[in-house]
Amino acid sequence: MATQMSEKADYSEFPQEKNLQQESIDLKENMEDEEEYVHEDRQFTWRAAIVGSLLGCVVAASNLYLGLKIGWTFGAALWGSIFGFLILKSMSRMTGTIFGPKENTVCQAAATSAGGLSSGFVTAIPAMYRMGLMGNSTPKDDVVALLLWTASAAFFGMFFAVPLRSHFVINQNLVFPTPRAAAETIKNLHKSSSSAAKDARDSGRAMLISFLFAMGFAIIGFFIPGLFNELHILWYIGYAASYSAMMNADKAWSWIFTWDWAFFGAGLMTPGNTVFSFLFGELIAFGIAGPLMTNAGYLSGRLGFIPTAPAVGSAQSWFLWPGVGMMVFTAFSELGANGKSFGHAIMSGVREGRNFIRKLSKKEPLVDTSNFVSKDTTPEHELIPSWWVGGLLLSGVFTILVMYFNFNVPVYATIGAIILSFFLAFVGLQASGETDINPTGAVAKVTQLAFSRIPNPDIKVVQKTNLMCANIAASVCSQAVDMVGDLKTAHLVGAAPRAMLWAQLVGSAFAIAIAVPLFLLYTQAYPCVLNEKLPNCPFLVPAVVAWSNVAKILTGEGSVPRASVILTIILCILAVVNVVVRVKFLPERFKPYWINLNAVGLGFINPSPAIPVAMLIGWTSGQIWKRTSPKTHERLMYSISAGLIAGVGIAGLVNAAMTIAGVKAGVVKVGCGFGTAGLC
Repeated sequence: MATQMSEKADYSEFPQEKNLQQESIDLKENMEDEEEYVHEDRQFTWRAAIVGSLLGCVVAASNLYLGLKIGWTFGAALWGSIFGFLILKSMSRMTGTIFGPKENTVCQAAATSAGGLSSGFVTAIPAMYRMGLMGNSTPKDDVVALLLWTASAAFFGMFFAVPLRSHFVINQNLVFPTPRAAAETIKNLHKSSSSAAKDARDSGRAMLISFLFAMGFAIIGFFIPGLFNELHILWYIGYAASYSAMMNADKAWSWIFTWDWAFFGAGLMTPGNTVFSFLFGELIAFGIAGPLMTNAGYLSGRLGFIPTAPAVGSAQSWFLWPGVGMMVFTAFSELGANGKSFGHAIMSGVREGRNFIRKLSKKEPLVDTSNFVSKDTTPEHELIPSWWVGGLLLSGVFTILVMYFNFNVPVYATIGAIILSFFLAFVGLQASGETDINPTGAVAKVTQLAFSRIPNPDIKVVQKTNLMCANIAASVCSQAVDMVGDLKTAHLVGAAPRAMLWAQLVGSAFAIAIAVPLFLLYTQAYPCVLNEKLPNCPFLVPAVVAWSNVAKILTGEGSVPRASVILTIILCILAVVNVVVRVKFLPERFKPYWINLNAVGLGFINPSPAIPVAMLIGWTSGQIWKRTSPKTHERLMYSISAGLIAGVGIAGLVNAAMTIAGVKAGVVKVGCGFGTAGLC
């Protein structure tokens, strides 16, 4: 924010603690900010929703390509924020209408919704075709079923997220790095002539410079992948010292340095205990225990899900379950410690649903008899209306019908997956709110484990149920994270949650319209996506391979190692104890330094050590900056973080477009090792 108080900067170290003083500071800042922007009579507008949805469609196209290629996707929030501003500002000038930050927030919410429905099409759905679970049909034959599935995933996940706002946005006040960056981007873009004009210009200039720098650096890295992308420092040191273990840490275990400016930016605004806990988990799983267990012949290496004798699996598959266990039990323990308002939100929704039925039967409505006082200062008329409960119920029933009639998934399995998804959404939100990483893969693996032994003699039905139930959980988690992230952005900007819901509804309609045609396009152009036997495939489909292999393991071709299960149980108990100790017994002054087992669990399941290393570098740089120039850190930190994250995100789209256009990547090999090292 352009005009931040010192308490705001200090509070970035305490994002999970209830802090009434901080809430009053946030409220005061929002009131001051209101005076700096134009007055907006309407927040939701059709022009903002449509422009944002069209921008989201561009991201959806890129995400499908990148998801099939490398298993990663990009969010559309910053893309929608920046380019939505450029387009809508021009439109407002031509039409002589008002355009402010709240309408801009609506635009980015629509973009997020339209661009975020690719998860199923780069994981479970192609995996089912690869495994022959869809019979002899092709995606073109199943277009109706795929459209219906996309619709159920879009709307069910969106309504699913509504009651989660109070817990994650209001009570825990988690960081949510990218949504926060989107909020700062929007506010800085709209501050031009106000009482904080100088701060706004400085913040906007800093954001623009960091944006252009990160984007340019990432695009150069497309052509020079060694020097401008990955630096293999340990490999070169090991090579010079003839120390193979250090070379192996780089090449086999991926302990490398990457110029990942997005995670540098995320590290700038992430609390230190989260960053160090994330790195600690990574170091245990992929730096110490994993390599030692591999050297002993117990594990096969860093990556993989199908065990090869005599190994019982890889570090990725072995540490997956302890990591997921810590994340699940930490998230639920946090809910127990901060769950009073969440329970009130659920009961309020249930009460409104009952009142709707009572209204039809002309009975008196039920009233709220609780003495609960909400910490939410949002006016009643700006909150999401109570009919979200009906939307959730209808979309839930619709999902059950689609799964049964189009994918032959038993009704009880879909109901179980829906219930499990509700709880696993807490895991995704806790992780993404703290570290900006949404562990949808881990959420899916938990669901696959839960549905690994359904009572059906047909193995194809068992495997299809396994994959589609996990698809429900992953889609719900993805949509919930996107929706709550939008609500976090709206909270920081001062926009109405009700307007965000309408924007998400419009964006979801566009997502349904674009997702299936894009999938048909790619699978017709590249048949090897659905048929692993075809040679020379340009798509590695790593996520598809992981999903299909886990389904095979859990439905009869393998099992979770006993030692991994024992460690999982121990760490789950430790996760609960850790939260109880921190909340109930730990003095306030020690809480910023207390270990975050949710982040440790994320380190267990993330097989790319370069990510926490990049976040550590970003955090360290921020601490040095804060101590050498606290005033500029206070004014510009969030703006620079936003610019770095947005620059890398948009560079990803540019690089994807160049790849589709046939532009050759990696034309200059610098820093790729000697001889046949092949590090790039």
